[in-house]
Amino acid sequence: MEGMAMITPQNLRIHELIGLEVRVAKSLSLPYEGVGGKVVDETKNTLVVLGKDGAERRIPKKGCVFEFVLPSGEKSELDGESIAFRPYDRPKKAR
Repeated sequence: MEGMAMITPQNLRIHELIGLEVRVAKSLSLPYEGVGGKVVDETKNTLVVLGKDGAERRIPKKGCVFEFVLPSGEKSELDGESIAFRPYDRPKKAR
């Protein structure tokens, strides 16, 4: 993986989230708590998560705290508010 930056808890906010395992650790909306799976899409305001049951769920970023599993296996929490930008704008805004 030469030339590619390793994803760490410190730089997770600016990395591509699609493909990572995620779980909603906390949410202002109870039905979202505990929902998890693989991130398959992302918009400015939502993450689309493919659950183990094969269902896609669109989860709002604002009002949720997400627990991501990094490629290293390490877990890291992110407040959805801190990533509530268009994916391609996030590296410059999430600093």
